[in-house]
Amino acid sequence: MKALYKSGPQAGLELVDRPVPQPGPADVLIRVITTGICGTDLHIQSWDKAAQAMLTPPVIPGHEFYGEVAATGDEVRNVTVGDMVSGEGHIVCGLCRNCRAGRRQLCIHTVSVGVQRDGAFAEYVVLPESNVWVHHEAITPELGAIFDPFGNAVHTALTFRLVGEDVLITGAGPIGLMAVAVARHAGARFIVITDVSEPRLALARTMGADLAINVGTTSVSEAQRSLGMKEGFDVGMEMSGHPAALPDMIRNMNHGGRIAMLGLPSSPVDIDWGIVVTHMLTLKGIYGREMFETWNAMSAILQSDARLHAAVSSVVTDKLPAAEWERGFDLARQGVGGKVVLDWTEI
Repeated sequence: MKALYKSGPQAGLELVDRPVPQPGPADVLIRVITTGICGTDLHIQSWDKAAQAMLTPPVIPGHEFYGEVAATGDEVRNVTVGDMVSGEGHIVCGLCRNCRAGRRQLCIHTVSVGVQRDGAFAEYVVLPESNVWVHHEAITPELGAIFDPFGNAVHTALTFRLVGEDVLITGAGPIGLMAVAVARHAGARFIVITDVSEPRLALARTMGADLAINVGTTSVSEAQRSLGMKEGFDVGMEMSGHPAALPDMIRNMNHGGRIAMLGLPSSPVDIDWGIVVTHMLTLKGIYGREMFETWNAMSAILQSDARLHAAVSSVVTDKLPAAEWERGFDLARQGVGGKVVLDWTEI
């Protein structure tokens, strides 16, 4: 099979021939149709410090995908050949305290697909049956390829109650954009999103944001005044990882405000803990998706809300043949559009 391969500890990837992986007794072999390019994949391609800290090559990267079940192991019971699927990219041990308590997203022995084991930038990928998500509703290959990051958006957005609340989202990347649509679906009053990319801010307005502001020219406090807000934001979602984003968000929260943090800071963040304490703010870290409550919520809201379905689908702005993966990575790295998807039926 063709696969994007990280052969060793150096920058770059190669499109090469690799053996088709063989499923074990409890595994599923999936023929990959589409894959999304994630920030993690960009780190792996660059072989920067973040990549060096998370994996040891060789490995096939890629963890956002949509495909068709090609074969199943003898112990597989609920997934059948021909099913159209995506997959949870965090494989857990099942035996640690959190796993046994049903909190699998908190497993201390998590292995990540496309990082610590071969992933989906290939014609075939193998996953345990327990990690396979079968799409029972009609899902396009493009939308199926971004179920993983859509899950990040849903997990983050639904962490705190949103009905009637004023929401601030920092970072209009694909996950931040999808979080706008989820917050609108969940009943938020005002939704403000920040970025410095005008194309992404334009996309955010189509997703349902009341204001999409360029923080290079407009402050968050100015946005509050333009909306007639008398107090601060009730819920914050930090999606950018920019070191200035969280401190600015904290300064603009209402007393008792709640912040969900998904963005990984690119450098140390200087937080005014006095505000956190005296304003009684709640900060909660978010990683991945809840297994599998988030997946259930994702499918349900897509099925029940046609507007949200269309909005989330529109986050995919570029689809390229897998053979053009280098151009796809370049587009993703520019950070001005939405999600980039590779088509593995065209190599």
